[in-house]
Amino acid sequence: MSTRRYEIRVAGLLSARSRAAFPDMTVADAPPETVISGEILDDSHLHGVLALLRSMGLRVVSMHEVGRDLRPQDPIHDDR
Repeated sequence: MSTRRYEIRVAGLLSARSRAAFPDMTVADAPPETVISGEILDDSHLHGVLALLRSMGLRVVSMHEVGRDLRPQDPIHDDR
C-alpha cells in the first residue's frame, strides 16, 4: 500500500495537549503557524485528521501533499 505524505498548516501555536492529539504525526512550530505533517493512509484517514482539526477549533491555513511513500513493486518476471 502506498501512503501519501501531507503537510497541514494551522493558524497559531499548539499547546502540548493539542500536539498530543497527533501522536503519529510530526508537529512543528513555524510562527505564527504550526505545521502538522505525516503519512496519510487513505482519503478516510485524511478526512479524519481534518475533522479532528475542526473539532479542536483550529483554522487550516494550507494543506498539500508533499511526497509519497513509494515502496518497490514486486519484481516483474519475464516468462519467455
